[in-house]
Amino acid sequence: MSLPLLGVALTYPDFDGLHDWICAPGRAVEIQDFCALDAIRDVRDDLIAAWAARRDELTGPVGIHGPFLGLDIGNPDGEIRAIVQKRLLEGVEIALALRADQMVVHSPFTYWQHLNRENYPMIRPAIFEAAADCLAPVLSRAAEGGCQIVLENIDDADPSVRVDLVAAIDHPMLAVSLDTGHAELAHGRYGAPPVVDYIAAARGRLGHVHLQDADGYADRHWHPGDGRIPWRPVFDALAALPDQPRLILEVNADLPRLPDTVARLNALGLAR
Repeated sequence: MSLPLLGVALTYPDFDGLHDWICAPGRAVEIQDFCALDAIRDVRDDLIAAWAARRDELTGPVGIHGPFLGLDIGNPDGEIRAIVQKRLLEGVEIALALRADQMVVHSPFTYWQHLNRENYPMIRPAIFEAAADCLAPVLSRAAEGGCQIVLENIDDADPSVRVDLVAAIDHPMLAVSLDTGHAELAHGRYGAPPVVDYIAAARGRLGHVHLQDADGYADRHWHPGDGRIPWRPVFDALAALPDQPRLILEVNADLPRLPDTVARLNALGLAR
C-alpha cells in the first residue's frame, strides 16, 4: 500500500505559510476557525467569506471541526440539548457553505461514566438515546449536502463505546473519528488500551483521524515524534484497515515545522 498523504488542521491565519505545501500535492484541510462560540456567533460571516475566497485553492478534501466547547450531545436535559443541536446545525451550515465534506463532533463519553458503568447501568443507554436525538436533524441536514459527521474520542476510556453509538444510530453519514493524542492520554492516565486498540475497535467505521503526539499525561497536540506514541505500529494499524480514513495532523504550535515533521515520517516509510 502506498504511503498516506497527510492532511492538516489549521485556522485561517496559518494557511498562507503552508499554502504551497498543502495545495500542490492536494493535502486535505480541516478548517478549525469555527470551534468556539464567538466564531459561530460573532465573526462567522467574516470567517466564511475569508475561507470562501480561498476555497478554490484547496485541491484536496476539505472538512471543518464543528463547535464543541460546552456542547454535550449526550446531555440528558432536552432543553439544553436543543441548544447543542442548534450550534451543530450552525456548524453544518458553515461546512456546506465551504463545500466541506466532513465535520468533527465530540464524543459525549467520560472516564467517570466508564468507571461507574456497573454502578449506574442506565447511563449508557440514556446517553445513546440523547445523542441519537441530538444528532438526528444534524445528520439529516449534513446528508443533504454530502457532509459526513465524524465522532471524535475525547475523554473516552473505552475504545468501543462511541463506535457502538455510531453503530446504534446507523446513519450512512455518521462515522468514527480517532484522536491519537486523546487515546494516548486515556492510556496513560486512565489505564485505557493503547492507540492501536482504538484503531482496531473502530475497524470498518473509522472515517477520520487526528494525528497528534502526547506524553500520556495531558492533551499536548505535539508533532508526531515529539511524544511517546509508537508511530510505526499506529501507521501499520491504519494501513491494515479495509477503508482508509482521512488522516489529519492536528498540532497546536509551530505549524511551519509540519513539512519537516512529515519529511521525517516519510524517511521512516510511514507517511508523506
